[in-house]
Amino acid sequence: MKMEVIARTKYIRVSPRKMRLVADLVRGLKTGEALAILTHLHKSAARPLLLALKQGVANATHNFHLDSESLLIKELEIGKGPTLKRGRPVARGRWHPILKRTSHIRMVLEGERKQKKQIEKKRKMIRKVKKTKKRRTYGTKS
Repeated sequence: MKMEVIARTKYIRVSPRKMRLVADLVRGLKTGEALAILTHLHKSAARPLLLALKQGVANATHNFHLDSESLLIKELEIGKGPTLKRGRPVARGRWHPILKRTSHIRMVLEGERKQKKQIEKKRKMIRKVKKTKKRRTYGTKS
């Protein structure tokens, strides 16, 4: 059964045009390949995309029990965020505008759900760890 998970990151201080250049490289790839590309890419927009991808993979595996190896980047949209207007004074009392652009990321990951046996095995391990933890008592004599 295929499921979709959406990861969003907003108000990133990289212009959407620069972000789209990097997004075009990883759109449609498996998450493992995309992680490898983004970690070795020397662009300022690679880091926010890498963080958004890691966030989406973590959400998919933890919340929806999707298999991390089967995840695929189905959609990757880079939207325009608000522009910060700054300026620089120049000669004759004039002012030149500097526009600091921001962008929003919307990433849709698609993957298949893990088998129920794997999910149950993980839950049993968590219960077992919780039971084996001992509570410490301080200041008591044995």
